[in-house]
Amino acid sequence: MTPHLLIIPGLGDSGEKHWQSFWLQKFTNSTKVIQDNWDEPQLEEWLEKLSITIKKIEKPTILIAHSLAVSLVMHWVSQNNNPNIIGAMLVAPADVDSPAHTPDFLRHFAPIPTQTVPFPSLVVGTENDTYMSLERAKELATYWGSDFINIGHKGHINSDSNLEYWEEGQTFLQQLITKIKN
Repeated sequence: MTPHLLIIPGLGDSGEKHWQSFWLQKFTNSTKVIQDNWDEPQLEEWLEKLSITIKKIEKPTILIAHSLAVSLVMHWVSQNNNPNIIGAMLVAPADVDSPAHTPDFLRHFAPIPTQTVPFPSLVVGTENDTYMSLERAKELATYWGSDFINIGHKGHINSDSNLEYWEEGQTFLQQLITKIKN
């Protein structure tokens, strides 16, 4: 089984040097959620776009979310159920619950839902992410029933991290796919 990969960028979209953009180029089995407003996200609008995109996919799909999109996915999971969604890779979640880590204009994405995710999931965090402490990322992974991987000092795992195709992340994705198959 080769699952479909639904790339879900966070605030500002994923620029051309972001690993999500490289993955879109590499994986022919991937598509991306397109939002109308990347720079002033509204939770309800983003949820609607995510729901519409998911409804169009008629094959087993893994959600690949970065940053603010992790909160988006968790809000979607708390309100929806789609049997085609078989897993999620949740990378560098943004802590929208913390005034210290999140700008006020993103606070309406809080609180981050904390129910268990109904499919295998993986949270990837770092020790020096400016938008989420390692401890908080681990705590959320525990709430969600997700596996957790600390990749050390790679910042927010975004364009500034210069990961290009992020081979390490591809390995994590393959591990998630293996877990789903078993």
